[in-house]
Amino acid sequence: MNPHLVLVENALQVLLTGIVVGGVYGLMCVGLGLIFSMMRVINFAQGEFLMLGMYVALFIFHQIGNAFGSALGPYAGPVISALIAGVVVYVFAIILHPLILGRVSGTRVAGVDGDGHYPQLTITLGLSLVLSNGALILFGSEPRTIQTALSSTAWEIGPLIGPDVSIFLNKARAVSFVVVLCVVAAVALLITRTRVGKTLRAAADNAEAAIYMGIDVGRSHRFAFGLGAAITAIAGGLLASSYPFQPYVGVEFVVIMFAGVVLGGIGSITGAFWGGMTIGLVQQLSTLVLPVQLQNAAIFAVFLLIIIMRPQGLFGRTVDRA
Repeated sequence: MNPHLVLVENALQVLLTGIVVGGVYGLMCVGLGLIFSMMRVINFAQGEFLMLGMYVALFIFHQIGNAFGSALGPYAGPVISALIAGVVVYVFAIILHPLILGRVSGTRVAGVDGDGHYPQLTITLGLSLVLSNGALILFGSEPRTIQTALSSTAWEIGPLIGPDVSIFLNKARAVSFVVVLCVVAAVALLITRTRVGKTLRAAADNAEAAIYMGIDVGRSHRFAFGLGAAITAIAGGLLASSYPFQPYVGVEFVVIMFAGVVLGGIGSITGAFWGGMTIGLVQQLSTLVLPVQLQNAAIFAVFLLIIIMRPQGLFGRTVDRA
């Protein structure tokens, strides 16, 4: 094949892969961005919610297989498992919030030095360590994955240029990307078009004024924390079909989540998604010119360039949130 066509084919392949991988990264970032936007809490345990989503999805997938056999097929099984994982982690998070994080956030820390950020950082970091080490005790260190027929098969797209240039789309990643778009659209509608979303935004903008209007700020923060954890857990459940995981997998992705939220614009949930998408694209496109070991270096080089040129992020504004 012509070397130029090979280069074009490789570029198209990594671009497509970057889009589908970036979509899942974007969903992770939406979960973290939602918690920060609504609660002003920097959650270091968000990577562990991703990890919990992976393990819960794996468990549910096996249970579905035992109960229904192959009736749901390779498409519905992993998707349903990921969505149920989101529900389970949501329940876990809303139980956890008043016991731990609710004591150092919201109106309880109004006027406190740093608005409670110092104990929040300590508590979420401690929670991260407890969850990851607890998972290690329960599940062991052996890498796991959700194996389906989709994980190892792909659709061929092409030929695109001449008879030889084609690109391949992994089926598991393609299905995950479609689910990601649906979940992001649902979250956007919830936040912008529903009464619950207006309540959340009111509690985030001015907690004291929201209380005078009869809004239960503590309850709003608890729901936001649970929803943010659930969204990231769904991303974890979807990622489990194409990425091997173990109890410390959260550490691999939490930096990506924080970078995506900052890159998209702190306070912008939509921006968090596009920030994660940008990271996925940069990560994959960098493999054209750099070894795999330098992918993260490429991510942060682009991150720094964008932040230098646009400190508020891609979709950040001069107000508190978008």
